[in-house]
Amino acid sequence: MNQNSGDNLRLGVVGAGSWGTALANLLAGKGYAVDLWVFETDVCRQIERHRENKVFLPGVTLSENLRPTNDLRLAAADKDLVLVVVPSHVMRQVTEQMGACLDRDTLLVTASKGIENQTHLTMSGVIRDTLQGWPDSKLAVISGPSFAKEVARKAPTVVTAASADIGMAEMVQSVFVTPYFRVYTNTDVVGVEIGGAIKNVIAIAAGVIDGLGLGLNTRAALITRGLTEIQRLGRRMGADPRTLAGIAGVGDLILTCTGDLSRNHTVGKKIGEGLRLDEILAEMRMVAEGVKTAKSVYNLARKLEVEMPICQEMYAILYEGLSPEKAVYRLMTRDLKQELE
Repeated sequence: MNQNSGDNLRLGVVGAGSWGTALANLLAGKGYAVDLWVFETDVCRQIERHRENKVFLPGVTLSENLRPTNDLRLAAADKDLVLVVVPSHVMRQVTEQMGACLDRDTLLVTASKGIENQTHLTMSGVIRDTLQGWPDSKLAVISGPSFAKEVARKAPTVVTAASADIGMAEMVQSVFVTPYFRVYTNTDVVGVEIGGAIKNVIAIAAGVIDGLGLGLNTRAALITRGLTEIQRLGRRMGADPRTLAGIAGVGDLILTCTGDLSRNHTVGKKIGEGLRLDEILAEMRMVAEGVKTAKSVYNLARKLEVEMPICQEMYAILYEGLSPEKAVYRLMTRDLKQELE
């Protein structure tokens, strides 16, 4: 990283969905000049003319320090830090394009949550795969219970910045922290990313429960046993159990399974109410990451021989046409066992 500090840091944000826009605006509000890469030309024009992302973050006035652009090179080149916030299924394509223009001294941070379908890599894993030789000391992730809309209106929020290099995590912490956005550090990148990805699948399941009208007992049980599945896979992949009991694990799981602003919960609720997945997705411009991650988790769990019955049933609902009612019955009539197995 170059020796710039404070307002002199050169920052880029790649991805102008709700979360990318909210984080870019947070940084711009601290006085940083932020170049924000926007995929859609109409959204870029809106931000330029009206200082508002009316498609993905309506009602929020964006800082004058935030400079939207459709030019990926402008957002990524000659930067001290680049934050990547794109949907998981395009992470590989976008980072491959970024590779030609990134300075090797740039710090890369991803706030995207998901597991790639084909490779079963987390988002930092995809970055390592596309940007061969990129050092762990210049790579970090941000995750935690953080709806974009609430961060944009400066509701007190707590997240974790994780990197294999604690110095990198602390740098990210200092760049992003504000009086309303508290950032902790962690060196357990696997745990932070696994917690952030799989909670979206469990959130769809929680939405299904609510759509079926099964009540709070059922939802509490679903969330608790969902955490057990996250912990199982996390342990198998080398995660620290304390991470999954913390901000990026339990914290994000509770928020996404219960909050009305959760896209994944909304998808599940509509499925529980009887709508088809293709109908639901056709009406959404924003991405519900849990839909694609459900496929990744199902295949990864089979590959690693990790028992994840809730995620298995969600895969069957989303991709095999299983009815939600049948999925609930199958979960409730599984072989009896000890809780802590």
